[in-house]
Amino acid sequence: MLQLALFITAGAWFLASQAIAAQAARGLSVRLNLLPERPLLAALFFIFLLALGFSILQGLSRRRATLREVLGLPQRPTALREWTLGAAIGWGGIVLAVLPMALAGTLQFTFWTTTRSFWLLLVNLLTLVVAALAEEIAFRGYPYRRLIEAIGPVAATILLSLFFGFLHALNPNATLTSVLVTILAGIVLSVAWLRTHGLWLPWGLHFAWNASMGLLFGLPVSGMTDFSTVVQTRAFGHLSLTGGDYGPEGAIFTAVVLLIALAVLVSVTRDYAWNYTHPPIVAGGYPVEPAPPAAHVAMEQQANAAPAAVSLVQILPTTPQSRSVEDEPKP
Repeated sequence: MLQLALFITAGAWFLASQAIAAQAARGLSVRLNLLPERPLLAALFFIFLLALGFSILQGLSRRRATLREVLGLPQRPTALREWTLGAAIGWGGIVLAVLPMALAGTLQFTFWTTTRSFWLLLVNLLTLVVAALAEEIAFRGYPYRRLIEAIGPVAATILLSLFFGFLHALNPNATLTSVLVTILAGIVLSVAWLRTHGLWLPWGLHFAWNASMGLLFGLPVSGMTDFSTVVQTRAFGHLSLTGGDYGPEGAIFTAVVLLIALAVLVSVTRDYAWNYTHPPIVAGGYPVEPAPPAAHVAMEQQANAAPAAVSLVQILPTTPQSRSVEDEPKP
């Protein structure tokens, strides 16, 4: 019950923090004339509030942990490698999702090469890095682990992925297909955590997926076109491939791509699953030292009780060790 209560409280804090962060970023960006940087500020405020609230909940549960452990970012030597692996899977998934549209010639590109466009590209890149981390902490960080302890990993993954998909239903141009695809994406990201017990890999996957879609190909990211500053792309064709105005995440074909990504993810994380998810092998049990047979014990006792017999044996050499002059051989 305690873990379920902590999850519900963490979820409520997540929703409140998101609203407070958005309001704070809006006020600060207006005051300092930082309108393009508003999403970045909101993501930074969001992470700060999540860290504050989740740390308090961790303290209330009387479990000692560092801030990184609370957020789901454990310090380990393979952290950068995990993040890079996740980024490679995310980038490869979007390339595969866009490939049919590119081969069919249904993509129309527009390029903007002004100085401001490249400045906005940098701002959007930082925004996507921080926003992906914020979403992973909010969904698959502290709350996810509490839910796993309450109802188990399978039920927790399904429930949290449904919540992940339904929240994205509020995005512009969302459809039933986009919600289903986002639920599947939530499952993939949850499995990434289950295979590594850390957010490094899902963070890299989440970031590269969004950045490749919005910055590299200039397509809508979950219905939002704000990230397409240098490259802007319009996709024509069947909605099952393009996703319409919502972007590739609204296409049925992207669901197939996510299933492929899931298989690849499970395959390439075998070592991480072994190193980080299996409990350590601790020696246990009872010592097994069978007593010797009674007859053997009796023989040993009899041998110890009998006086030791001492006998001297002289071993003579097979050839004489000395000889006289008369025995010298004659020539």
